[in-house]
Amino acid sequence: MDVDNADREMMESMRPTAGMVTVFGGSGFLGRHIVHALARRGYRIRVAVRRPNEAHYLRPMGVVGQVEPVQANIRDEASVRMAVRGAVAVVNLVGLMHESGKQTFDAVMAEGAGRVARACSEAGVKKLVHVSAIGADEKSPSDYGRAKAAGEKAVRQAFPAAVIVRPSIVFGPEDDFFNRFGSMARFSPALPLIGGGTMKLQPVYVKDVAEGVARLVERDGTECKTYEFGGPEVKTFRELMEDLLVNIARKRILLPVPAFVAKFMAFFTQFLPNPPLTPDQVRLLAIDNVVSEAAESEGRTLRGLGVNPTALEVVLPTYLYRFRRSGQFERINAS
Repeated sequence: MDVDNADREMMESMRPTAGMVTVFGGSGFLGRHIVHALARRGYRIRVAVRRPNEAHYLRPMGVVGQVEPVQANIRDEASVRMAVRGAVAVVNLVGLMHESGKQTFDAVMAEGAGRVARACSEAGVKKLVHVSAIGADEKSPSDYGRAKAAGEKAVRQAFPAAVIVRPSIVFGPEDDFFNRFGSMARFSPALPLIGGGTMKLQPVYVKDVAEGVARLVERDGTECKTYEFGGPEVKTFRELMEDLLVNIARKRILLPVPAFVAKFMAFFTQFLPNPPLTPDQVRLLAIDNVVSEAAESEGRTLRGLGVNPTALEVVLPTYLYRFRRSGQFERINAS
């Protein structure tokens, strides 16, 4: 009998005690870490994705029934409304790096963002956290940057109290930045430095971004604010490629590529199934991607939320070793 009571007490302690949070795009690179951070806080999580069968791997991040994938297309009004119903908070992570078919920047990151915000307002959701990007700007030369800015504007119009998060480039084991160039360095004798590689970036660790978003979900007093998340270091694109080569123990030429040459190349590569470069990305790479002085001074950063950003040198060796000639044994062989 005592054993049964102990089991019941244990199950009761594991039961989610917070409300429901809907996470749009929760099966992606950043999404999976946000789902985990929210699950640890006791929230029930509804993961709204286009293909729920590809998000079942998220279920073990909580106790039985705590994390549940549901079908929702950010371009479809009815599915969005169903996904936010009953939620106390909503996190929208849906974004694109390149367009494909109906998945355009405007349809997903501008119109879709507004659609989620309107559904949240109509459903009485208490908090909306909209994840945008530091490059969001109505005057950006990039279609991506302008669509992100349009999305922020649509969110503010429909849900004025929304919290907006603008991260710099996000890195971690499944990222599409260091992994992409690491893979390229395995076979190519040179890595391209578009525009000379002078663009400034402030890479931020994926788990730090997830922790910051989770704190915004549960914290009062963040309404109507726009946060900017960056790591502890500001580096040029060239410096990041140098860090990459050190971590994968390879020597490669860092080849400056003028912007007009990169645009010419990107015109052709954009038609590949998973394009390594598009003309719009070339335009985006001409703009610095760092946390603003205003955000720093006003505490609208990770540190302002009590999160100490993780340095690149702590994380990069933990996953870039696979691009070395002998994998994790490279240093052993070299010695």
